[in-house]
Amino acid sequence: MAPTELDERDFANLRRHMVESQLRRRGIGDARVLQAMEKVPRHRFVGETVRWAAYDDEPLPIGLGQTISQPYVVARMTELLELNRETRVLEVGTGSGYQAAILAEIAAEVWTIERHQVLAERARELLAALGYTNVHVVRGDGTLGLPEHAPYDAIIVTAAAPQVPAPLREQLAEGGRLVIPVGDEFSQLLRVVVRRGDVFPERDVLGVRFVPLVGEQGYPPRGET
Repeated sequence: MAPTELDERDFANLRRHMVESQLRRRGIGDARVLQAMEKVPRHRFVGETVRWAAYDDEPLPIGLGQTISQPYVVARMTELLELNRETRVLEVGTGSGYQAAILAEIAAEVWTIERHQVLAERARELLAALGYTNVHVVRGDGTLGLPEHAPYDAIIVTAAAPQVPAPLREQLAEGGRLVIPVGDEFSQLLRVVVRRGDVFPERDVLGVRFVPLVGEQGYPPRGET
């Protein structure tokens, strides 16, 4: 079947296969995460020219030098947040809006920050069209967090930081979890930070590669708007 002939039933079958082959078999065990990954239509969050590859085990371009992460990484980061129906989440780096949709399937409320106006507007419109009323898209510098809605039970950063931004630590609730890729612009480790009062124990989970986190507490911009 040619890629252009794929319909919603085909995409649903591809999602089920993705969950079984890329997630469950590789150790993703949180039933809520698996259900969300099987439900959210990832193909709606990428351009038509790459829609046929939406459920492949790889990141895909979404424009402005940004990408949508591979399904396994999305699932693993979500699982590490340990979400429930009462969780309030901050996402730094809205991108396509796909990760926000996965979070919204599990958590109570999601705030997501995107510095690119075009991506923020596109994600806002798509998330609304898909019925995600518990997601709030904000344009801004995600490295500074969103203090007006803090504290957050979980914070997820979908771009690579040179270090964990202090404002994000400060906006974690007691017992809250921060998942963030930390390293240089070419190779990072996925780090989990937990708040225990004024102490923030952390551990590295796996090697990843993300686009740079740009902002006051991240990398400097490179001329883009």
